[in-house]
Amino acid sequence: MEKYTVNLVEDEKNLAEIIKAYMTREGWEVQHFPDGQEAYDAIDESKPHLWVLDIMLPNMDGYQLLKAIKTKQDTPVIFISARDKDLDRVLGLELGSDDYLAKPFLPEELIIRVKRILSRAYNSSSPQQQEEKRVEVNGYSIDANTRNIYDGSQLLEMTTKELDLIILLTSNIGKAFSREEIIDYVWGSDYYGSERAVDDVVRRIRKKLPRLHVETLYGFGYRVLSS
Repeated sequence: MEKYTVNLVEDEKNLAEIIKAYMTREGWEVQHFPDGQEAYDAIDESKPHLWVLDIMLPNMDGYQLLKAIKTKQDTPVIFISARDKDLDRVLGLELGSDDYLAKPFLPEELIIRVKRILSRAYNSSSPQQQEEKRVEVNGYSIDANTRNIYDGSQLLEMTTKELDLIILLTSNIGKAFSREEIIDYVWGSDYYGSERAVDDVVRRIRKKLPRLHVETLYGFGYRVLSS
């Protein structure tokens, strides 16, 4: 079994120690950063499988740190924060986070969410396993095994959520998925945020892959059609 590494950015010492203890029990290697600037300085050298970020951090907040991470790494990110507001959830998801957990929370709940994201991001067997793992759609080459997307020879930079949704839609050309189905597949059945998060991911996909033709089915959801 692969040993996962997690970068934990949390300024509350007691909470950080509890989270680290639970993650260590799972066999994961955890590197703790007590403030945003220290984590930012480590981005170039540290390449974890997952980041867990608090939003309210000394020196640099979680939103700024998330932007910096996503410019240099295609690594899943979970936000944890005492700010339990829909706007914070949506903003975090729009910036590229993969999940959002409001404080206070049970450590076991965080572990469950981390496991789900790690499995989805690094396990080639997806929930809807397809025989054909590489597809060519509207000029793009999409490889579900390596989770890479190419436009010709150019490797495109995508977030984890963008990749999950693209793989779902392009593995089922012409099939319409409701927003609820997309949320279950991409975020998981225990996600309780706004469906607007789906629209935000689709908007970013359309900007990065303009020829993909993600079609809106108003009042329902989305599908991809082959041209």
